[in-house]
Amino acid sequence: MSVHGHRAKASKHAACAVLTISDTRTEADDKSGARMQELIRAAGHEVVSYQIVPDDPVRIRAALEPSFASPSVKAIFLSGGTGIAARDTTFEAVRSLFEKEIEGFGELFRMLSYHEIGAAAMLSRATAGVVAGKLLFSMPGSTAAVELAMQKLALPELGHALGLLEKA
Repeated sequence: MSVHGHRAKASKHAACAVLTISDTRTEADDKSGARMQELIRAAGHEVVSYQIVPDDPVRIRAALEPSFASPSVKAIFLSGGTGIAARDTTFEAVRSLFEKEIEGFGELFRMLSYHEIGAAAMLSRATAGVVAGKLLFSMPGSTAAVELAMQKLALPELGHALGLLEKA
């Protein structure tokens, strides 16, 4: 079946979890997390959980466990902690959990980001994969990066990718 055929049969609604990875943000100033939730809802999906988690691999994994265990959650979106600074540990926390990595997400994100911010795009460790039968997207914490990743990559293919996982 063609990609268009798969998209036609794609899930139109998914329950999603949102995590902001930050040592400094609060719900009052988490613009990226708020924007991520807006975009998910605008695409016809539901945000069933949201939290801010400190940038610590053990705490990130612990915060993800309820979403992995939930039969209703189909996709998990993370923002923050994907750079190369010493405190940026989201990549290490999630990549080791992947049953299947979706390398193209990070590759395409960096390519698209390069056109907006130049060579600094190579410093992003945005990634995506499958964990416990769910899609997990991890992107930088800036609002511009969230908009780029969500609007150009994650949300347009979410239903298609979930449909493929359901066949597994």
